[in-house]
Amino acid sequence: MNSNFMYGVGAVKYKNKEIGFIAKGSFDLGGTKPEATDIEAEQVPGAPVLVIPQSNGKIAPKFDMIQLNFESLHQLLGGALVKTGEKITGWTAPRDAMVMDGPWELALVSGQSILIPSATLLSDLAGKLTLTETAKIEVELKVTTPATAKVPPYGVFATGSLPAEWSDENNWLLPVPSETAG
Repeated sequence: MNSNFMYGVGAVKYKNKEIGFIAKGSFDLGGTKPEATDIEAEQVPGAPVLVIPQSNGKIAPKFDMIQLNFESLHQLLGGALVKTGEKITGWTAPRDAMVMDGPWELALVSGQSILIPSATLLSDLAGKLTLTETAKIEVELKVTTPATAKVPPYGVFATGSLPAEWSDENNWLLPVPSETAG
C-alpha cells in the first residue's frame, strides 16, 4: 500500500473495542479550519501587517453506525443491558443526560490509525425503519484536550506500530512532543 495517502475506514474502536459496521459514505472527519485574526493598518492597504493565530484546526469525526445489537446500543448510547439469566435480551435508554468519553482509534485501510485519547461521544438512535434502510446510531466525536499535560489531542501512526503510550495501562495517551519539535 502507498503510505502517502489516507483512506478507507477499516475499524473504529471505542475504548479499544470495535463498534461495528459504519454506513457506507457516512464517515466524515469533520472539524473546523484554523482561525486567526488579521491586523490591518491604514498605511498598508491590501494585506494585513500581522496575523494573530487564535486556534488550530480541529477534527470532529461523524459517522453512522449500522450494526445494531443490544451491546452496541449500550456501548454507544449508554443505558443498561437487560438480561434473562445469563443471556442479554434487551437494552434500555438512559434516563438522565450523560457524558461518555474516552479513547478512540480510527484504523484505516491504508495502514494508518488516527488515535484520539480524549473525545466526548455524542450519539443518538436514528434512521428509518423501512425495508430499504436500517436504523442507525448517529455518532459525533468532540475531540477534547487530554487531562495529562502536553499530550496532543490526536495523532496519526502506522497501524502496525502504535506508540507504547497507547494502551490501557498507560491510559490511552500519545507521546508527549519534545521541546524541539514543532
